[in-house]
Amino acid sequence: MSSSSELVFPASAENPNKWRFTWEAQSHISTLRLILFNPKFKPSSQSTVITVNLSVEQSLLTVTFFETTLRVPVPRVLIDPESPVHCRVFDDHIEVKLSLLLPVDHPLISGLELPEPEEEKPASDTFFPFSVNYEIKKLSAMEEVHFYCRNCSTKLTKGIRLFNEMPSVDWQDVADNWFGTCCCSFGGVSEKLVMQFGKSYSCTTGVCLITGASVIICNEDLIGCEFPEPKGDQSYDSQVNSAKVASLCPCPVEENIGVKPNNEVVEKVINGDSSTCIPSKLKDENEMKSLAGVSSEANCHIRNHNNGCCTNNLSERFLKEKEFEMNIELLDKQKIFLKGYLGDAFMLRHSNLSKDVKWIEFLCPECSSLIGSYPCSSDNAPLDDGVRLYKFNISTCLPVHGLNDIFRDYTLERMFSRQLLEAAKDELSFRTVVRDIHTKSPLSQIVLLNPNAWCYNGCCMNDMESVAKISMYPIVKLLFSANIKDMELETRKVEEWVTKNQADEVYMLPSQVNELITNLEMANTILPPSHMLLQGFYMSSLKR
Repeated sequence: MSSSSELVFPASAENPNKWRFTWEAQSHISTLRLILFNPKFKPSSQSTVITVNLSVEQSLLTVTFFETTLRVPVPRVLIDPESPVHCRVFDDHIEVKLSLLLPVDHPLISGLELPEPEEEKPASDTFFPFSVNYEIKKLSAMEEVHFYCRNCSTKLTKGIRLFNEMPSVDWQDVADNWFGTCCCSFGGVSEKLVMQFGKSYSCTTGVCLITGASVIICNEDLIGCEFPEPKGDQSYDSQVNSAKVASLCPCPVEENIGVKPNNEVVEKVINGDSSTCIPSKLKDENEMKSLAGVSSEANCHIRNHNNGCCTNNLSERFLKEKEFEMNIELLDKQKIFLKGYLGDAFMLRHSNLSKDVKWIEFLCPECSSLIGSYPCSSDNAPLDDGVRLYKFNISTCLPVHGLNDIFRDYTLERMFSRQLLEAAKDELSFRTVVRDIHTKSPLSQIVLLNPNAWCYNGCCMNDMESVAKISMYPIVKLLFSANIKDMELETRKVEEWVTKNQADEVYMLPSQVNELITNLEMANTILPPSHMLLQGFYMSSLKR
C-alpha cells in the first residue's frame, strides 16, 4: 500500500546525495515530521512538480522532481496508511508530515525491535544503562574487573573485585534533616555523624566506588601512574583507616559494642574498608541515641528504663565523651570533606564546590586522552586517595564497545542530558549556565525546549542503495549559546540573564565543555538555516 502527494517544487541539478533529511517526533503525539533540505538549494526559488510516494511495505518515502529521485528510509514506527501525506515547501526546506497509529514512545513500538540474544536488559529502560544498582550487580558478578582506556585500549587498573555505591553528596543535609540541628534533645547526633564521616572517608585498595558518571579507583590500583606524596598531616592511615571507636559505656562489655536501652547490641566500628561510618543497624531513634552517646540530660529518662550501668555516673560518661571528642581532632584534609566537595566533577553544583579543593584532569598514561579527574588541596596528590574515571571514557573489557562492555552505551552528551533533565526537575528551572570549574567563568547557556523528542537524521539514498532499517532515538531539544562562530558570551549579560531567569548553574571541566559544545554545533548543522537560530540562541539537541 502506498500514498502520494504532489505540489509545486523547483527544478534542480544538484547532486541528490547532498540532500539531508531529519525525522522528528514528539512523545505522546501521533505525528511524524520529515525535514528535507539542501544547504545550496532554495525550494521556493523555482517551480516544478514534486511527487511524494510512501511505501509502507518497503519503509520508504520517495520524493521525485525534475528527473531527480530522493529516497528516504522511514523509521520503525506504526504509520497510518489510510491518512494522507501532507507536504509543504519552504524557502530552505521541504516538510512532509505522516500520521501515526501510535506515538513513537508507545510500549508497543519498543516491542517491535527484537533484542539481541546476547544482550540482557532490564524490563524497563529506566534502569538501563544509567543505573548504578544495575552496574554494581553486573560488575560484582564478574570474577575480576579491569578498566581500559576507550581511546587506545590500554589497561588502566589492577583487578577490582569489590564495588560499592558512592555515598550521596547530600549526606550532611540528610543528617540535619533526620535529626535536626537543635542543641537540646539529640540534636548533637547530626554533628557527630558528620564528624565521623569526615574521619572515616577515604578510598581503599581493591574497592571501586560508583557514581552516576564515574567510577572512583584508589590511586594504588592504577597502573603506570605516579602521584606526589601527601604533605604534612595528609597521611592519616594510622589515625583513620585503622581506627575503631570503642564504647564509652563503662560497662564490662566487649570492645566496639554499645548497649541500647533494650539491652540489645549494635556495632559501633569505623571500618577503614567502608566509605561510611554509619552502622548497618539503625532501626529506631534509640539506636541512634546509643550510637551518638546521647550527651543531653533531656534523654536521661530513656536510660532510666534500663537497670544497667548506663543509668549511673551520667556526669562521668558525659565528661568522657567530651574528652574523647577533643582527642580525635579532624586532620586538615578531613575537614575539607565536611564542606560538601564530594562528587566526580562532571556536573558539580555550587553547594558542592570548595575553595580548598581544585580538580586535576587525569590523562591516559599511554595516549594522553582525558579519562578522569581527581580532587587535590595544597598539593597535586589525590585528596581522598581516589581518581574518578569517567564511564564514557573507559571500558570494562576488550574490545571496547563490545557486548560485555557495561559502559559501551555511555557518551558525554547522554550523561550530560540525563543529569541536565534531573537538575531541571529538581531545581524547577529550564535554563542553565555551564561554568568553568576552575575559573567559574560562564562557558555556555542552555535553554530546554522539549525533553521528550525523538529524532533520526541522515543523507538521502540513490536508486542503487538498499533501504536500511532505521530506528529513531530519544533526544532533548534545546537552545544554546557559547563562544563560537560570531557569538561571544559577555559575562555581564550572562550574569543578568542568570539573575533575571533564576537559571541553574553547574560547573564542569573546560575540556568536557568544549566537547559538549562541539556535539551541540554538529547537531545544529543537521537543520536547515531557518531552524538554526532562535532569539539569539542556536537550535540543537542532545541524545538522552
